[in-house]
Formats: sequence, structure tokens, C-alpha cells
Amino acid sequence: MTATIAPPEPETSVETPAPPVDRPDDVAMRLVGQWIGILAVVGLSFLVHIGLIGAVQHERDQAALHEQLRSELALATAPVGPTDVDGRPLVSGDPVALLEIPSLGVVEVVGEGTSAGVLMSGPGHRRDTVLPGQAGVSVIAGRRAAYGGPFASIGLLRGGDQIVVTTGQGRHVYRVLGVRRAGDPLPAALAAGKGRLTLMTADGPPFLPTDVVRVDAQLITPAQQAPARLPSDALPAAEETLATDSSALVPLVLWAQLLLAAAVALVWVRHRVGGWQSWVIGLPVLIAIGAQVADQAAAALLPNLL
Repeated sequence: MTATIAPPEPETSVETPAPPVDRPDDVAMRLVGQWIGILAVVGLSFLVHIGLIGAVQHERDQAALHEQLRSELALATAPVGPTDVDGRPLVSGDPVALLEIPSLGVVEVVGEGTSAGVLMSGPGHRRDTVLPGQAGVSVIAGRRAAYGGPFASIGLLRGGDQIVVTTGQGRHVYRVLGVRRAGDPLPAALAAGKGRLTLMTADGPPFLPTDVVRVDAQLITPAQQAPARLPSDALPAAEETLATDSSALVPLVLWAQLLLAAAVALVWVRHRVGGWQSWVIGLPVLIAIGAQVADQAAAALLPNLL
């Protein structure tokens, strides 16, 4: 029997499918999504900074200010007026007093000045008023919510509560007269040789200030002599009530430019390396730069009492 040999089957060519081509609309949508993600990270960094990280920063600054003030009180070099022991004007943020409100559990070092930058570290003394404990009206401002919000609860003070302030002239005790909001009558004119303390912060929702709340307190210990102070018309604009600090705009712009460059670099790395790798590399950088932007934005764009 003769074997039949089957003819060879024709070879079939396997075609490799062409790689998908990104349409312009798809590329645009991915870029938009990436930028939205970056903006979300930056926005979250801002909120976390003025809230959580700002509170930590406030505690750190307070510890350093407390150590400085304690040393100056021990050496009798703590300021008792608008100048230091050498006659030079006090630098913004220099510690001038220790403020204690027992009923609220508040213990804060007060810095000189009321600009947004100073109030990031704690309450600030309005430099066109006398220092606490002296004859006349002394004003101390503090933040309501951001950077630890040391004055968040001053609206809860009641008549008769005590406020204690320690300065280079000693320990001074005040008795709260009452809380004053917009439209409330002003306290009576201060008699000669008497002292009064006014605490103030933002009023309204924590991060949406609508006005100012003030607490007036009468000095019940002997009033100390007050040296000459800064005229009210010489107060820097950045230290007015609910003011912003225009001097922080330049560093804000510089940090914002660096943030934009980092965002562009992140998008480029994502296309060159991959999605999760780019976020592992870029996220810490965005958070670090975002924190600096938040710091400058808080000073330049947000009211100092927020």
C-alpha cells in the first residue's frame, strides 16, 4: 500500500497589533486629571499647615519665646517700652510679656507687634499701646483658629475672671469687665493713672471672620509708669486689625513659582517613568513646598486674627 503524504499547510503570518494611539482628547483629559490631583495635594497641604502643622509650629515658637523671656526677666533686661535696653526699637516678635488666663488654661508668651507673621507664633502686643501693667490701655491680639488659635475661647470669659500678665515691671493682675462685640458700647473712659487690658481676636466662624471680639479687663494691681510709645498714626498697615501682610507677597510669588516648576516636573516624570513612581518621588516635594507656600499665603492673604 502506498502512503499518502499530505501537502504542507500554507504558513499563516501573525500580525502584531499596532500600539494604541492616544487621541488628543485623551491626552488632554489625563493632563487635566493630573493637574487637579496636584492642586488637591497643594490645597490639602495648605489646610493641614494652617491647622495641624501650624499648631505644632506655634508650640515650638512658644517654647523658644518662653525661654528667651525667662532669661531676660532673670537678667532684668526684659523690655518695658517700645525699645530695648540699648534704646533700639523692639524687633517684631520679640517677647514682651507672659499672659495667663487661668479660667481658660491659656499660658502664652506675647510678642511685640500684631502682623500676621508675629501672630503665627502667639499673641502680639499692639505697639502703639502701653505694655500690660502700665497706666493706659494695652491691647493684645491673638489668632482665633489658625496656628494654634490661642485666643479661640476668649469670648467665653465672664466678668470677674482674672488675667495675669508678667512683664519686666513685675506681675500684673486684671479683672475682666466683659466681652465686647461689634455694636456694643465702649467701656468708660479710663481715669488718669489707671490701667486697662483689651484682648482681641476674630469673631464669627473659625476660618471665616466677620468682625472682631474684644475682652476688656481692669488693672487691679498698681499701674506702672509708661514710657513714650509709638504714635497711633505710625502703626504699620500690616499690624492693623484684620490686616494682611503685603511684605509676604514677594516670597509667596517665589515659592509659588517653585511649586509650579515642581508640578511640571512631576507631570514629566509621570510620563517618563510611571504613575505611582512619580507620586512617590513628587508627593513629599509638593508637600514640603506647599507648606512654605501656605506659610507665606497665611501672612500675605489671610487676616492676622484668623
